[in-house]
Amino acid sequence: MWIGKKSWPPPQLRCGLIDAYVNKAASSHKRDKSLSAHLNKAFGETYLTDITPKMISEYKTTRRSEKVSPRTINYELMLMSHAFNLACGEWELVKENPVKKVEKEKVRNQIERWLTADEEKRLLKASPKWLQEIIVFAINTGMRQSEILDLKWSQIDFSRGTLTISEQKNEETDTLPLNKTALMILEEKFKLHKEEVDYVFTFQNGTRMGKRNLFRAFDNAKIRAKVQNFRFHDLRHTFATRLVQKGADLYKVQKLGRWKTLSMVTRYGHHNAESLRSVIEIMNDDGIENGIITKLAQSQKTHVTRSPLRLVSGRY
Repeated sequence: MWIGKKSWPPPQLRCGLIDAYVNKAASSHKRDKSLSAHLNKAFGETYLTDITPKMISEYKTTRRSEKVSPRTINYELMLMSHAFNLACGEWELVKENPVKKVEKEKVRNQIERWLTADEEKRLLKASPKWLQEIIVFAINTGMRQSEILDLKWSQIDFSRGTLTISEQKNEETDTLPLNKTALMILEEKFKLHKEEVDYVFTFQNGTRMGKRNLFRAFDNAKIRAKVQNFRFHDLRHTFATRLVQKGADLYKVQKLGRWKTLSMVTRYGHHNAESLRSVIEIMNDDGIENGIITKLAQSQKTHVTRSPLRLVSGRY
């Protein structure tokens, strides 16, 4: 634990930061452990009361020099700040949180990457069958990598065409509808399903597929397909972007993707010209119904036949 020296008396300081996150999902808990490792290295032998905003600012500079992304640095500061909030409040060990006096790193809001139809064809062609299934399933459900690999047959209701997700980032349980494509993939896999196998996406021996194996195969397929600057998580972005482009209600997209706020969905509105055509044609319909187009055409024709106006000088 990074807050407090080994000789520091309160036992909660030796287990603190990680234990403070035991109510999180397993994937988030694992991420916090990784983040705290860097904080441990920098502050592990320092008393809580000795940690200053200047020290935290210098930590940011060090992490920047190590080419760590601004977003990751902010996550580390958020974790540190949470631990200090516990120390100030529940534990009553310090009087203030020094992290609050340190500015967060500026994160550039880049446009989310999504897969074009052509890129999807090339990527699927360059992938083995088991990876093709996962890619298509991800695009048609918007599920996260961890949710796909953790998916069990007990979560699937074939009669209703739904799946249930309980352990997720928003800490809620959701039952989601499956479209025909996603359902077809599950039905085909279920035909080969062995009763003793719990997970949906597995190795040939029936064991749960690992994240590293998935990412390795996915990266190799990207290279062969010449699809650049694309992460597996961007398949989730592709799911949302395609729904928005096809006119799906943003509130429903939010519910399907299980985003906390509607503002998190608006970033997926990457409309191309053709996806907006049906909307702009609405204006056309109104114009035709009111006879405005005809009137404008007649007005322009009359205007052309008239003699142009001239400015003249002289006495009248």
